[in-house]
Amino acid sequence: MQNVLLVGGGKRGAAILKMLKDSTFFKINAVIDPNNSAEGIQLAEKNKIPTGDNWRNFLNDSIDIIIEVTGDQTVYQEILELRSKHMVLIPGSVAYLLATLMDEKEELITQLKNETYQHHLILNSTDEAMVVIDTEGKIIFFNKSAARMTEVPASKAIGKHVLEVIPKSQLPRIIATRKTEINQETILDNGTKIITTRIPMIDEKNKIIGAIAVFKDITEVVNLAEEITNLKDIQTMLEAIIQSSDDAISVVDENGKGILINPAYTRITGLSREQVIGKPATADISEGESIHLKVLQTRRAIRGTKMRVGPGKKEVIVNVAPIIVDGILKGSVGVIHDVSEIQSLTKELDRARQIIRNLEAKYTFEDIISNSEEMNIAVEQAKLGAKTPATVLLRGESGTGKELFAHAIHNASDRKYNKFIRVNCAAISESLLESELFGYEEGAFSGAKRGGKRGFFEEANNGSIFLDEIGELSANTQAKLLRVLQENEIVRVGGTKPIPINVRIIAATHVNLEKAIADRTFREDLYYRLNRMPIQIPPLRRRKEEIPLLCEKLILKLNQDYGRNVEGITQKAMSELMEYNWPGNVRELENILGRAIIYMGYNEKQIDLQHIAVLTDNKHFLNASPHSIKIAPDQDLTTLVERYERNVIKQTLEQNKGNKTATAKQLGVSIRNLYYKIEKYNLANNNMQ
Repeated sequence: MQNVLLVGGGKRGAAILKMLKDSTFFKINAVIDPNNSAEGIQLAEKNKIPTGDNWRNFLNDSIDIIIEVTGDQTVYQEILELRSKHMVLIPGSVAYLLATLMDEKEELITQLKNETYQHHLILNSTDEAMVVIDTEGKIIFFNKSAARMTEVPASKAIGKHVLEVIPKSQLPRIIATRKTEINQETILDNGTKIITTRIPMIDEKNKIIGAIAVFKDITEVVNLAEEITNLKDIQTMLEAIIQSSDDAISVVDENGKGILINPAYTRITGLSREQVIGKPATADISEGESIHLKVLQTRRAIRGTKMRVGPGKKEVIVNVAPIIVDGILKGSVGVIHDVSEIQSLTKELDRARQIIRNLEAKYTFEDIISNSEEMNIAVEQAKLGAKTPATVLLRGESGTGKELFAHAIHNASDRKYNKFIRVNCAAISESLLESELFGYEEGAFSGAKRGGKRGFFEEANNGSIFLDEIGELSANTQAKLLRVLQENEIVRVGGTKPIPINVRIIAATHVNLEKAIADRTFREDLYYRLNRMPIQIPPLRRRKEEIPLLCEKLILKLNQDYGRNVEGITQKAMSELMEYNWPGNVRELENILGRAIIYMGYNEKQIDLQHIAVLTDNKHFLNASPHSIKIAPDQDLTTLVERYERNVIKQTLEQNKGNKTATAKQLGVSIRNLYYKIEKYNLANNNMQ
């Protein structure tokens, strides 16, 4: 390192100082200038370099180079005369030029080192082995993959003749022939099979300077070939599965053009490959919209959509899912089921569901929508009731969701893995209800099964039994139910031996039990046994803020039931729903939405005002002003009430298409009471089944 004395701290001196202060070749011993505020002096002090105003004080034998940048010829001559012979005096302009050249040299060396490092890094990162020799056959480059395949470290290979490291190498021949050899198979000394390419290295003067060999372990190629073979086998197998499937399969690309169908598709739709492949996804549809196109738009699967396909308008159920590869939509695949082939299975399934429905609870508290304060209180009470064995009495108007609460209470209790039996006390005739609840012994009555029959309470042992419409029980059945609650045992009809049971009773009613007690139609002692934990479920008119969420959930359920894709309700229709008082509660809301969906067109996605016109009719009917009723002079109050009651029952029957059970629930009366009133008002002959 050369020690430098810089004489002159002006702008040029400061410029030279900036260039030399970080140099690895020069060390600035001092900066001299008579002006203490000169730019070079201040920069030197900042970098802790000695400064002074007289260069003579710093001129000693340790100085190797003196750079004079004062521009004063007198100073230059004095320094020239007083310097030692080993000292080099450089004018400022020359010093600046030398410093620039030194920096450029240093920068070029650094750049060359970086580029060399990068080249070596790249060549050492590749999976392919590389060996480079010079004209004498000595190895000048040996990458990591070459070291791995030959099992010779690069440090031991560099500088040696290639035949010492790889005895079978043909690289020296390439030096002699100057010809390229491509994809030559050979075997290394360790038994590794490789495929190698050998290339001569020739400079711009057509002079050979070496040769390079690039080789790859053939084992990896063999493995890759086996993988490709496996993929082809899988593809062949998948095609065989698709072609042999009894379900029709169709595939379209991202543009909705058909690219694949199977024989089952042709059998069901009646369309050949020529009529589908390359054609739009709508080519096979006779009624309905293309589910393929909808899936391509939404990138979401659509299942269970009913439609008609082909010239024969075959009724089918379609499931379509998007084909997404690495986040890119490639098309969609549809599976078409022939409805006629699964109708028999559906009937069997319905029968099985009918049985299962009576043996299990389907709903949990997560299924209950509770955004209102009253509903939240009811849910919290029900959750508390689920943790105790106490009898729960669910009270509320018809259609408020009492059965939903019963399911949720059972599923949240420690009995959830046992049976959940549901009994509608109003739907079973009085003569059969007792034997259905408590069972009967053999010979108890005419037609009794041999060996007798277990009742609902025995079936529900260790589980829960839900007694809906508990207020409709006869006095005799009430007495037997009281015994169950008191003694935890039942006696079959026609039997004398008590049978112990462990059953959690959840009862429900819309009847005013207190009034029934006053009218002596309901036992007071049974009331107190049932009323251990009463839960009042509010009517829908007191929790209208829940209507949007209820609609969303009911539309999802109805879409599945009817195979539709209705997306929601318009704001106007929702406003109409919010204004209505809902005497039939949630059951009436489901009825209105279901009817709207049934009558909607397949291309309609939003329930609008015209789809719920029946709601407007109901509102006008139920909110009719007393002044609009015409009263004849000879009609008393009883006659007017009966006439109004007859009209209400008649219209409700029409709304429910003659379904008397649904009508009874909507009106909040027992089925027996409804039959009585139908006969009383002569409504049975109005063609209602």
